Amino acid sequence: MTPDAPPVPLPVIVSAGEALTDLVTAGGNAWTAHPGGAGWNVARTCARLGVPSAFAGAVGQDNFGEDLWRASAGAGLDLRFLQRVPQPTLLAVVYATDPPAYRFLGENSADLHFDPARLPGGWLGAARWLHLGGISLSRPPLAGTLLTLMREARRAGVRVSFDPNARSTHRDPAYPAVYREVMAAADLIKLSDEDLRFFHPDCSEADALRDLRGMNARAPLVVTRGAAGATLYHSAGRVDLPAPAVRVVDTVGAGDALCAGLLVSAVERPWALWTEHLRLGLRAAAAACAHAGAYAPTRADLGLEESSPG
Repeated sequence: MTPDAPPVPLPVIVSAGEALTDLVTAGGNAWTAHPGGAGWNVARTCARLGVPSAFAGAVGQDNFGEDLWRASAGAGLDLRFLQRVPQPTLLAVVYATDPPAYRFLGENSADLHFDPARLPGGWLGAARWLHLGGISLSRPPLAGTLLTLMREARRAGVRVSFDPNARSTHRDPAYPAVYREVMAAADLIKLSDEDLRFFHPDCSEADALRDLRGMNARAPLVVTRGAAGATLYHSAGRVDLPAPAVRVVDTVGAGDALCAGLLVSAVERPWALWTEHLRLGLRAAAAACAHAGAYAPTRADLGLEESSPG
């Protein structure tokens, strides 16, 4: 009789939201398809950086869903959290690249049918971080599903990170209430300077930051500034950190890589200062910028030893 295989450990980082296919113009009638989605990109990078991670969401039983499934397996994500449903995979049609311009094709698409009841038992007891953001929180009924998931995670002691990642779908009239609830609940907040202008129009950056601190005065807040690096606002004040020098190929996925670096560092070195976590996040973002597409850096890219999150 073959002995039972040891149980597979549950992930310590779970990113929930949308996985999609980026259908990118290549000029004329030519298009290229790439697995993507903000939530999926964060999860994939966390896994590539060696921390047990999962993307919690749904993709279609179609060729695009199959591509996402294979890419998830290749990155080492826990596939028990990735659901396959009959509806089509969400598409982001990138019809211009400089600057990027998106159109989302997702009426009744697979992402909307994510069912948390199908997640592995006990996952909330193992997870340390639940990451939320992207367009998923602006897409009912998925937005409501994720809010319920967030509330359950917080009750279980799981910390929440939030990167709203502004897109056109966030102009939905229902989104501001979702934004405020997740912002208030978050234990880590990351926005770009462009996000600040999008979500807090007609405000100076100082006024936007005051609005944010009115929603949540306790969580570390990271504002990324492209080639200028990032600013950390936390209990000890403000710290500005430069971006590592790198030859930029493109910036696709840099923000997602930075989020993953922050989370991986927080898991592996919970005693460290948030300035140290942000330094690793900036290194991850720089490594992503040095490659074409939404590249998920590895520990070797960042000069890290093998992980041991415990």
